[in-house]
Amino acid sequence: MAGAIPATPVPDPRRTRIFRIPALHALALQALSLLAVILLLHAGWMLFGLRANILFAAFLQGALAAILSWRRLAPWWIAIQFVFAPALIAAQSLQVPPLFFLAAFALLLGLYWTTFRTQVPFYPSGPRTWESVAGLLPQQPVRFIDIGSGLGGLVLDLARRRPESSFTGIEVAPLPWAASRARAWFARRRHGGASRFLRGDYNRLDLAQHDVVFAYLSPAAMPALWRKAAAEMRPGSLLLSYEFPVPDAAPDLVVHAEAGGPALYGWRM
Repeated sequence: MAGAIPATPVPDPRRTRIFRIPALHALALQALSLLAVILLLHAGWMLFGLRANILFAAFLQGALAAILSWRRLAPWWIAIQFVFAPALIAAQSLQVPPLFFLAAFALLLGLYWTTFRTQVPFYPSGPRTWESVAGLLPQQPVRFIDIGSGLGGLVLDLARRRPESSFTGIEVAPLPWAASRARAWFARRRHGGASRFLRGDYNRLDLAQHDVVFAYLSPAAMPALWRKAAAEMRPGSLLLSYEFPVPDAAPDLVVHAEAGGPALYGWRM
């Protein structure tokens, strides 16, 4: 139609989320710092005949990356940015066999998997936390899910306590998921109990299928979890988060598993 206003392109939300990943920001700043160091050292050699060793160049790159990270990344990234390049040089000087680094990379990848994207590291809970969660469960049979279940300790403990209920864990990292599956197999042979472990992203779950949802994630993940829980969880269900509260949403209950330790927060939906 003549005179029609062209539609404004809508940005792809997946691409937007990718660009917000702190690890990619850090990598881009390291690349920018490396380019700046190369140009500076080349200019110093061309103009003044100055030569710098590789360790000096690495510390210079780290300093530039740390400066560029100021106010762009969380405070702990500044230290990481500063030591990254010098650590690579130091590791190379040790002449460690390449297979060692490959094995270490594979191990860390299997353990942490998408931590760079989700900003949820491996946070294992302990028996006192399990005890507190067990005390908050309704007396009638419940359908329980642990988001980011790790090695499966909470799910297995609750399944042993409450064999009439259903307990599920979901974990995206391959190694913890495999370990939890193996533990569940042995636990069922010894004690019984309805426990199972899924591998995947909890965002693909329908939280309406569960009466109690437990999470031990990170501050960065809580706003998105709250939006999903508020949209999907049924009235009367319970959302539990260990250590990390939901911003701007006052909890209905706060329990301390041990004096001076992190709190267990709960919201009745």
